[in-house]
Amino acid sequence: MIKGYKIRLYPTKEQEILLNKHIDCCRFIWNFMINRQQLLHKENKKHMSSNDMCKLITSIKKDDKYKWLNDVANCSLQSVCRDLGSTYSLFFNKKCSYPKFKSKKKSKRTFPLRSDKTYFRNEKYITIPKIKELKYKTDFTFKYGLNGTKLLNPRISNINNKWFISFSVEYDNQVSIDNKNGSLGIDLGVKELAITYHNGEIKKFHNINKSYKMKMLENKLKHYQRVAARKYRNSDKKVSTSNNLLKVYDKINKTYQKMNNIRTNYIHQVTNEIILCNANRVVMEDLALSNMIKNKHLSKALKDQRLYDFIKKMKYKCEWNNIEFIQVGRFYPSSKTCSKCGNIHNGLKLKDRTFICPTCGFSIDRDINAAINLSVYNLK
Repeated sequence: MIKGYKIRLYPTKEQEILLNKHIDCCRFIWNFMINRQQLLHKENKKHMSSNDMCKLITSIKKDDKYKWLNDVANCSLQSVCRDLGSTYSLFFNKKCSYPKFKSKKKSKRTFPLRSDKTYFRNEKYITIPKIKELKYKTDFTFKYGLNGTKLLNPRISNINNKWFISFSVEYDNQVSIDNKNGSLGIDLGVKELAITYHNGEIKKFHNINKSYKMKMLENKLKHYQRVAARKYRNSDKKVSTSNNLLKVYDKINKTYQKMNNIRTNYIHQVTNEIILCNANRVVMEDLALSNMIKNKHLSKALKDQRLYDFIKKMKYKCEWNNIEFIQVGRFYPSSKTCSKCGNIHNGLKLKDRTFICPTCGFSIDRDINAAINLSVYNLK
């Protein structure tokens, strides 16, 4: 089992300059190698492999024109060549498009590290090639030292002037817990993020986008977007690059990032709480989200709910905890089926928030009714 982690870094000013150098040099090597491959193709010469590109870096560094490449870790530059080699392999196998040049303004600010030279020194510092000790902060626990936790494919990235290190760690498969009991049904929606039913207990998880904090951030985002639109319109240039406009764009990006972090954190909290119910299995609907988003009245609300992300997190967390994960067909009438007598109410519409069975007269909230039906799926 492989788990991914993303940890916040706190570099000093000198370290930040060196980190930015790594990003720029890695982007340069990527573009340089693509350009060299294109020249070889025009001259009908043999395509360079990953090893050939790595060897070429050594000769490039000897040139005084590219002497500044010696300021960064050579392992990062070689990792870029290996990444590019993998991209070319996928392209030749028709699994991806041709590799593109990376723009300084638009490309992601990230660079790879060497796995065997990157390790947690202690609970405060992580050792990275060329940069040495970098301060970090996390609630996760890892084994310290060179022979400690092995980091797979570590990479450092800069997002809105904040530094992060992302990596994977391989663990042994967890042993199944025997105290699991009952089936848990989850009904997803727009009014509430999720409603669960497990052993007679109903839980409602509210829509975080309706909270006061998210509404304030939404209003702030609209304000910054209007300011940016006015500054862009009043500019004499076709594409304005004024400092004031760039400052507004920076505020927009930070607001987007803050909203994204709140939603991601909330989904993690909800999925963790559901997993702690210790159910034998979790049953959800297989929603046609791409079709649902086409509804112009619900598209924004559905996107803000991030239902696909919720399903993805539930799936891998169930796998980690040895819980059976079931997705029923998208045409299964979970909302239209009476949870008491089993009759299907075909006349139920989306605007009807209360389910009233035409046969037995049983009345219940339609979302709770759906969660109950999902929990007993294939058990009756």
